Amino acid sequence: MTNLLTDLSLLFQRMNWLNVLDIVLVTAIFFAILHLINGTKAAVILRGIIILVIFLSILTSLVNLPAFNWLIKTTLPALLLAVPVIFAPEIRRGLESIGRAGSIFRITNNADGFAMQNTIHAVVAAAMRLSSKNHGALIILQRIDNLRDYIITGVRMNARITPELLLQIFYPNTPLHDGAVIIVENELAAAACVLPLSSSGILTGTPDRQMGLRHRAALGISEASDAIAVVVSEETGSIAVVHSGRMIRRLDADRLENILTAFYRPERLSARETNWFRRFFKTGKKPNMVK
Repeated sequence: MTNLLTDLSLLFQRMNWLNVLDIVLVTAIFFAILHLINGTKAAVILRGIIILVIFLSILTSLVNLPAFNWLIKTTLPALLLAVPVIFAPEIRRGLESIGRAGSIFRITNNADGFAMQNTIHAVVAAAMRLSSKNHGALIILQRIDNLRDYIITGVRMNARITPELLLQIFYPNTPLHDGAVIIVENELAAAACVLPLSSSGILTGTPDRQMGLRHRAALGISEASDAIAVVVSEETGSIAVVHSGRMIRRLDADRLENILTAFYRPERLSARETNWFRRFFKTGKKPNMVK
């Protein structure tokens, strides 16, 4: 115990502000990586890699196995090269988050506030009527990130947004009812758009099995961009809002309108309202689903 205290004392004596900065930077990088993959399949893979490395380190240190040690040292560089391939989606999302930080001080245009409020009223009114009839719907509202790659997969509309138009699009068995509607700058840009499905595994971990492809697509587009998704369940009529890989469910008209309005308040910062900072500096939590 005395030797341990002596070693710790010597360590602190040799510590300077550069060493502290070095430790803080390394810690921040590891925290950001772990927070980024938290709740995804990559977290399970990383856990398996860590356990394997610890097991092999203990094995090679306790037992003298020359051939096995040579095999580990030979294959380790190849395993390190495989890490970017395994974690490619998470690395891409992290770089996208860093790229969005450049627009963090962009402010919503006040001149578009009234038009945006009309758009929100139309979306809320349509969602409530679709919910009462158990007609499934998926409505995406573009924010800072451009959704052009997903718009071109659908049918261009470039139409003024009204509740009646949204009701007609999502009426069952009509040509445009499958897929998503994308709204850009208070205009219905396209319908029947194809969106990426979420690979985070959040839906598989919930006891509610009534969420299908629409909810997976809503989570997918929210993970790939800063867009807001409004989902109406075809099975239950339940309304949900999805943003940044998180879902708020079972909304009524007032809560839905309040949530959508909060994202477009002129006084608030756009580009995720500093969610980029909160994502990396808040306490790490698994993406949750509020019921």
